[in-house]
Amino acid sequence: MDLSIVIPLLNEEESLGELTAWILRVMEREQLSFEIIFVDDGSTDGSWDIIKGMAANNTRIRGIKFKRNYGKSAALNSGFEMARGDVIVTMDADLQDSPEEIPELFHMIKEDGFDLVSGWKRKRYDPLFKRVTSRFYNWTTRQVSGIRLHDFNCGLKAYKKEVIKNIEVYGEMHRYIPVIAKWVGFRKIGEKVVQHRERKYGVTKFGMDRFLKGFLDLLSITFISKFGRRPMHLFGTIGTIMFILGLIAAIWLGAQKLYNIHHGIKAILITSSPYFYLSLATMIIGTQLFLAGFLAEMIARNNPHRNVYLIEAHTGKKISG
Repeated sequence: MDLSIVIPLLNEEESLGELTAWILRVMEREQLSFEIIFVDDGSTDGSWDIIKGMAANNTRIRGIKFKRNYGKSAALNSGFEMARGDVIVTMDADLQDSPEEIPELFHMIKEDGFDLVSGWKRKRYDPLFKRVTSRFYNWTTRQVSGIRLHDFNCGLKAYKKEVIKNIEVYGEMHRYIPVIAKWVGFRKIGEKVVQHRERKYGVTKFGMDRFLKGFLDLLSITFISKFGRRPMHLFGTIGTIMFILGLIAAIWLGAQKLYNIHHGIKAILITSSPYFYLSLATMIIGTQLFLAGFLAEMIARNNPHRNVYLIEAHTGKKISG
């Protein structure tokens, strides 16, 4: 199968029929073998009934329904598990993403050799505040990840099959799939300017809390990608530095006390100095961080998935004679 189109949705009954008809027109024109996978993330309207009706009349349409709302990441992950196409395209169900972009995204994966292609909504039909915060979020993600994309959160993306079968999307990590893919080893990541359309039906399902969650998720994925397999490098380094600084401070206080006694200078008790407790606390915290890194390292080494690597092998035929 050439293509799987994964569409997560929540309460989008007005747009589903129009979106599906549009996709079918584009796919028939391009003559690609395809499937459409709708993932109903706990809708409370008639979205699931519409999906079931379309699936009953067209074998290329499949559906998954969650009992409650688990979030876009969970919906995408379930869709990825079901997908059978060589190329997987994701898009939103609100008609703001145009199906006309799908063929070009498909060819960028199949012909140009990209592992992942992300859409870039250069012209956006969103409120000013949302556009400003989105630009700041994308700029921050570029600086942290080193991936030069303009729109990490664009729902319209295309993936090589090997990418989605080697990553897991959870929490709110759907914003950082390019970062996760790069971490796994897929580094040929491209970008395509795509059309963004005004919302035709309903209202957005994302509130202002997504910006805070997005920032926290960025910190999380950055930490995991850099130190997930070697936590001792972080905790051990910080703990060692703190312990040494505390020890040096304690030695300095002791040496100063001995110097004052030797020269007959009145000296206060070391335990009467606030610097003694600061140095002691620094050594204790340093020791705790070191032990935390040691325990995390033991857990990581006993993780059954720690030695799963993405490899590409080629075995040539032996030529006798």
